[in-house]
Amino acid sequence: MDTLTSIRVFRQVVESGTFVAAAERMDLSTAMVSKHVMHVEKRLGVRLLNRNSRTLSLTEPGRVYFERCKTILEDLEATELELGSLGTAPRGTLRISCPSWFAAQLMADGFAEFRSRYPEILVDASFEDRLVDLVEEGYDLAMRVTRDGAVAPGLIARPLRTMSIYLAASREYLKRHGTPESPEDLVRHDFVAVGNHDSLQLMSPNGKIEVPLRVVLRYRSMNGVANAVAAGIGLAALPDLLFEDPMFKDVLKPVLTDWPLQHPTVYVVYVSRKHLPVKIRAYIDFVQEVASRIRPPRLVGVR
Repeated sequence: MDTLTSIRVFRQVVESGTFVAAAERMDLSTAMVSKHVMHVEKRLGVRLLNRNSRTLSLTEPGRVYFERCKTILEDLEATELELGSLGTAPRGTLRISCPSWFAAQLMADGFAEFRSRYPEILVDASFEDRLVDLVEEGYDLAMRVTRDGAVAPGLIARPLRTMSIYLAASREYLKRHGTPESPEDLVRHDFVAVGNHDSLQLMSPNGKIEVPLRVVLRYRSMNGVANAVAAGIGLAALPDLLFEDPMFKDVLKPVLTDWPLQHPTVYVVYVSRKHLPVKIRAYIDFVQEVASRIRPPRLVGVR
C-alpha cells in the first residue's frame, strides 16, 4: 500500500471528522479508507486515532503526526505547483489597480515590455486614487504610494522604490511670473491643488514649513494635474518620475528642490496566498526588476 496515499487519507479523515466523509471526498470506499489509516498506524507502531461507532479523536501521537503530515503535504503541493509552472507560460487576465498619475508614458513602456515577455497575459489596469479592496473587487494586485507602508490584514506589500515629491511649474509660467526662490515667495503664485488642500508642508533641515496656497484650479484626483501645470496654470506638487516623462521633460521645471514635500515609497500589494498564481508572480518579479533599473532623476531646479 502506498504510504504517501495513506498519509493523505489519514489527513482527510482528521479534517473530515469521519471515515465516511473522507471516503466520499477522496472517492474511496469506507473500508479502503480504514485500511489506509491502519497501514499508517501499523507502520509507525502507534495508535493515531481513538474511534468508536460515532466519533473520532486524535491520540497524542496522532496529534503530533497530523500536524507534521499537514506541513509536509502542503510543502509537497507547493513544490509540485512551482515545478509544474516552470514549463507553463503565464496566461490569463491580470487585474491591476494603480494611482491615477501612473497612467503616464513610463507605465505604458512597462506594460509594453511586460507584454513582450508574457504575450498570453492580458493586463486589465484601473487608474484611480482610492484604496481598492483587492479581494472584494477581484483585483490581483495594486500599485500604491505611501509613507508608512501599512496595508490591510491579509495583504503583502513589497517596496519597489522611494520617490520624492517636488513643487513644479512650466517653464512658460516661470517666465511670466518669476521663479520662487524661498518658501515665502510661494504666496505670490497660483496653484493647482488636488482635493480640498489649501496649504502644503515643505520639509527643511529646521523642520516643516506650512505654506498657504492661492488655489486657482482644483482636481479631484492626481490624473491630469501635470497637464494643468504644463499648460502654465500654476504650480503643483508632482512626483519626481514625471520630470523624466517624455511628455513633460522639456516643459516642467522643479522649484525649491531643497524643500521636498515628501519621500513616499512605491509598493506592489497583493493578497497573501500559499500558492501565488503564476501570472501574479510574473508581474511582481517584473516590476521589482524594472524598479531596480530606475534611477532618481537628476533635477535641475531652483532653491
